[in-house]
Amino acid sequence: MAKKKQNNLVVYQAKNGAIKLRGDVQKETIWATQAQIVDLFGVDQSVVSRHIHNIFKDQEIDQKSNMQKMHIANSDKRVAFYSLDVVLSVGYRTNSKVAIEFRKWVTKTLRQHITKGYTINPKVVKDHYAEFQEAIESIKHLLPEGTPIDSASALELIKAFADTWLSLDAYDKNTLATKGTTKKSVALTADQLIHALSDFKASLIKSGEASELFASERSRGSIQGIVGNVMQSFGGKALYPTVEEKAAHLLYFMVKNHPFVDGNKRSGAFAFVWFLNRTGLLNRSTMTPSALTALTLFIAESDPKNKDRLVKLVLQLLKK
Repeated sequence: MAKKKQNNLVVYQAKNGAIKLRGDVQKETIWATQAQIVDLFGVDQSVVSRHIHNIFKDQEIDQKSNMQKMHIANSDKRVAFYSLDVVLSVGYRTNSKVAIEFRKWVTKTLRQHITKGYTINPKVVKDHYAEFQEAIESIKHLLPEGTPIDSASALELIKAFADTWLSLDAYDKNTLATKGTTKKSVALTADQLIHALSDFKASLIKSGEASELFASERSRGSIQGIVGNVMQSFGGKALYPTVEEKAAHLLYFMVKNHPFVDGNKRSGAFAFVWFLNRTGLLNRSTMTPSALTALTLFIAESDPKNKDRLVKLVLQLLKK
């Protein structure tokens, strides 16, 4: 493998042809000098210089945003650094053994991304495995002991956040999203929800998954009160102005207010999905059934004083 160290950054090529870097792993790109690119692909500097000149000349890559001159230690002159895009382009133009291995790796990686829709870096997965496990435990530890939530469901909920654990950290620090983004007029009445729940109940009874007690109101007007809270307005302005905020509060109130003799969690989850579908948000949601189960249990077992944080958690999941 070839490698070159400059300003605490090591750019090198692994045996499988992959370009890797050390010392700057928090960046979304890398900046390499011509000398580093020479070492990376094992060619003369004149070759790299010519390729870079042609790359910019052909306007394959914008020079202004992909080259910058910086001062380095023990040098009075500024040195030109080139972005990752330039490094990749040089790799495709260069004819050397290591460049060929690089192109094989790129082709394999690109093919996987196109056919499977994703790519995985095994080293990154391995390096973050402990953090991954910690994330699972952290969401479980937010629940009271004995809560019936398994690691698989917790994992689905974590995956629904994002590609990082920032949302979990945001939950701890209470810095989650506070507003939705979809502002449009939506209609929701208690009769509509009751009718939908009635059909849901009938299907569960038919399949032997519920009894007549399922979704039976504890007191007349319970659903009317919940829908009224979700759709309430003051001074002509909706208290929850976005569709996401309405959906989040509908889920929370349905689960936490216990409007039914039996089946509050299942009814709450159903009402949430039903409302998202009516408003067109369901197609945008990446929430899986397991993640929805974990989220519903999370809300059900939560302390009522954390209501605002739980609503923000739902908003974060609907943010996409």
